[in-house]
Amino acid sequence: MKLPQLAAQLYTVRDFCKTAAGLAATAKKIREIGYPAVQVSGIGPIPDDEVVRIMAGEGLTICATHEPSQSILDTPEQALERVQRLGCTQTAYPYPGGIDFTNAAVIESFCEKLDRAGAIFRKAGVTLSYHNHAIEFMPFRGATVLDYIFAHTARRNLTAELDTYWVQFGGGDPVAWCAKLAGRLSVLHLKDYGFTTENKPVFAEIGRGNLDFARIIAAAENSGCRWFVVEQDTCPGDPFDSLRLSFEYIRQNLLEN
Repeated sequence: MKLPQLAAQLYTVRDFCKTAAGLAATAKKIREIGYPAVQVSGIGPIPDDEVVRIMAGEGLTICATHEPSQSILDTPEQALERVQRLGCTQTAYPYPGGIDFTNAAVIESFCEKLDRAGAIFRKAGVTLSYHNHAIEFMPFRGATVLDYIFAHTARRNLTAELDTYWVQFGGGDPVAWCAKLAGRLSVLHLKDYGFTTENKPVFAEIGRGNLDFARIIAAAENSGCRWFVVEQDTCPGDPFDSLRLSFEYIRQNLLEN
């Protein structure tokens, strides 16, 4: 992993990105930490041209977005237009809200819609990825729902935005999943997995949990991963401090010289 492939997920600092002024201050802080790129998610409402102007002003690349789940499934053309306005070529389906993973027919229809949306994005030069949580590790037809999603969508239409924390939380192996998705892993969400003294899992800064990121990143690189995005759903204090701690650990221990 090289520095130009590293990004910060704006969802981590979403509470500071509700207005254009807040987003501008956030972008400045992220660039000062050292991140060269961001993934746009959880911000606004802020006009897309303003988002582009702010990021360009700080020299930040918009590497990817998250678009509303229902829009991707039902009105993918509208979701595509927004991605194009932001000038990036990567987006992801963020969460299967309202999808009943206990219903086989629903899962089958879900995969068909994802594949159809992915084809629309692909024809416009944009890659659609699937962002997993733990719910996709529910068992289904001898494997998991996540296995089924990737087995029943075309490789060219749907890639993966694999989330290391949620793979671990769901009982999977992040290294094995990176390898399993060879040639189909576009984005990796770097999110460490820790525990509290009450024996509860907790989101952690990179290097402060128990995931072996050297092996995870090596496996992701072998699978052709393009972007490595630091995300932390909740932080113990100031989320900018968490982004900084993660960046420093990555810079010192995981980046190629």
